[in-house]
Amino acid sequence: MCCHASVRNCRWQVLWDVRKKEKGNSMLNQFSRTQLLLGAQAMQQLAQSRVAIFGIGGVGGYVCEALVRSGVGAFDLIDDDKVCLTNLNRQIIATRPTVGKYKVDVMKERMLSINPDVDVRTHQCFFLPENADQFPFDEYDYIVDAVDTVTAKIEIIMRARQMGVPVISAMGAGNKLDASRFMVADIYKTHMDPLAKVMRRELKKRGVKKLKVVYSDEQPTRPVEDMAISCRTNCICPPGAAHKCTERRDIPGSTAFVPAVAGLILAGEVVKDLSAPRGEEA
Repeated sequence: MCCHASVRNCRWQVLWDVRKKEKGNSMLNQFSRTQLLLGAQAMQQLAQSRVAIFGIGGVGGYVCEALVRSGVGAFDLIDDDKVCLTNLNRQIIATRPTVGKYKVDVMKERMLSINPDVDVRTHQCFFLPENADQFPFDEYDYIVDAVDTVTAKIEIIMRARQMGVPVISAMGAGNKLDASRFMVADIYKTHMDPLAKVMRRELKKRGVKKLKVVYSDEQPTRPVEDMAISCRTNCICPPGAAHKCTERRDIPGSTAFVPAVAGLILAGEVVKDLSAPRGEEA
């Protein structure tokens, strides 16, 4: 009996019983509540889709979380960073036990714990124009740009356009406090966001007419200048980290709730577009 077994064995027995019930009842499964809203055809489309998420941080981590829980069947995760102690305030994959581990590996393990049948490919590298040819853009059904650097964002967007793959891009989530100010818009209708301003200029140069983005119209807050808690003078990046915080020009302030909301809005747009009747995608 479960009461005489160890807590660990009891937990696995419960999970095993759940899996057996799922297999024995083809109508009821872990995505049934979502199917009540989207319908069976939409769930099938999600299950057959592969989404590439560039950047598995404060924003991208919540994109992964929401999409795997929504029934998306396959993922490519791209990030070269390791979980740092300073990530614990906002990143869903960041816990004390995961500090020092590669973010893509931690997220893959988490996603498989949510849906054991999901297909997750990891790319433990920093995306740049120089290595863009290593990524199978032609295999992606949707691309989420959740990286920080303008160079990488531009390359992701241009590659997506070349391959005709839908792409959505996250603008700035740092130095913000009001999560209710995030919205979905075309890049050329954004304002107040410093990153979006640069992106508008660079995309216009390249002839990009439109781009779906998630941005906030909140005026960024200037971080407190306190060298006692500055990563510049007290770097605690994990050993072996390819890109240390001391290399960054600016280190933005962050909260638990702002990047999470941005990521969930991004995921909502992906689900909406992938589950739409064929030919009606945004």
